[in-house]
Amino acid sequence: MTCPRCAAVAAATQEYCLQCGLRLPGSGRFGYVALRERRVAVPLLLTLAAAAGGAVAAIAATRDDATPAPAITAIGGSVTVARAATGPVLASWPANTDGWTIVLQSLPKRGRGRAAASALADAARRRGLPQVGIIDSGRFASLHPGYWTVFTGVYQTQPDANGVLQQARTVVKTAHVQRIAR
Repeated sequence: MTCPRCAAVAAATQEYCLQCGLRLPGSGRFGYVALRERRVAVPLLLTLAAAAGGAVAAIAATRDDATPAPAITAIGGSVTVARAATGPVLASWPANTDGWTIVLQSLPKRGRGRAAASALADAARRRGLPQVGIIDSGRFASLHPGYWTVFTGVYQTQPDANGVLQQARTVVKTAHVQRIAR
């Protein structure tokens, strides 16, 4: 482009002539928009439309029309799962009963706690201890939650439980008498 007043050479995007200061003709502040720059808009719009269409198609293809299962939130304690007994049945703590028992061992619920508690209960039963069972400590106010507690016997008084404690200590040396309250 050349200046109409002084014929000096000017760039296409130049607004004023650098020689004489005349405002150069053009469409807009920075002069004419080159034809090449205008042709970029159409391919960009087509690419954007294709990307949006692909996203809609991907969402439609992977959408599951089935109703999602409700979220289950655990709020402590544990859920007792019924299963078929494969051997002798473990004793359970009588409902709505406070009393005394001999705690053989309390095992954390994490990891293999339940399996280890079952193995200990089976060994105690084989060694002749009466009414061997496993309770979830989180269901009893007198026990620290988060453990499987292996017990033997349900007694009305502490002296009754103390009378059997020596027999229990032949199986587990750390066995102790414990009050169980709901």
